[in-house]
Amino acid sequence: MKTNKIAFFNLVFLSILTLAGCSSSNSSLPNASTYPSLTTSVDNYQYLIGPGDTLSIFVWRNPDISGTFIVRPDGKVTTSLVEDIEVTGKTPTVLARELEESLGKYINSPRVTVSVTGFAGPLSEQVRVIGEATNPSAINYTQQMTLLDLMISVGGLTEFAAGDNAKLVRTIDGQQKTFGINIESLIRDGDIAQNIDILPGDIIIIPEAWF
Repeated sequence: MKTNKIAFFNLVFLSILTLAGCSSSNSSLPNASTYPSLTTSVDNYQYLIGPGDTLSIFVWRNPDISGTFIVRPDGKVTTSLVEDIEVTGKTPTVLARELEESLGKYINSPRVTVSVTGFAGPLSEQVRVIGEATNPSAINYTQQMTLLDLMISVGGLTEFAAGDNAKLVRTIDGQQKTFGINIESLIRDGDIAQNIDILPGDIIIIPEAWF
């Protein structure tokens, strides 16, 4: 069973490295948001709507066409007056302005507010943790998420994890790059200097220790 597990992990690891163009980087990643080196990409993050999200659409003075809507798997919602609105990948503000334009055909000067009350998010907004995490899974990105936040979400490392041999795969300028990260030093030794910013779409790979 353990041999099969190792073989499976190695296959996944090699597949991701292949997708990343087998690229690697010795550049240091930015420190976490609690440090002065906060990056612009983190600071300017805006949530994008995705399938499974629950949207509250309020049309001022028109409660009959306001309501709560769940984004379908095809990334669309249907309201009382406008059918099959494409919402995936848009911010709530952008969607509100587009709805105002569409509803303007039926209502005089509509004012629309869109808020997200249930979050799922598009796949591009999720962060994936695979390998020797207690609960490896895809996590919805939240603004200024750090590596420590992410590891808390997946329950930390297993007893078999080689946390300081972990890798982070990140898309930068359209290309995937691989960075070494020290998760064990962060969560078991308390070395907060190892805490880094996490960005939407990041993949964390935690290998198994070889005893």
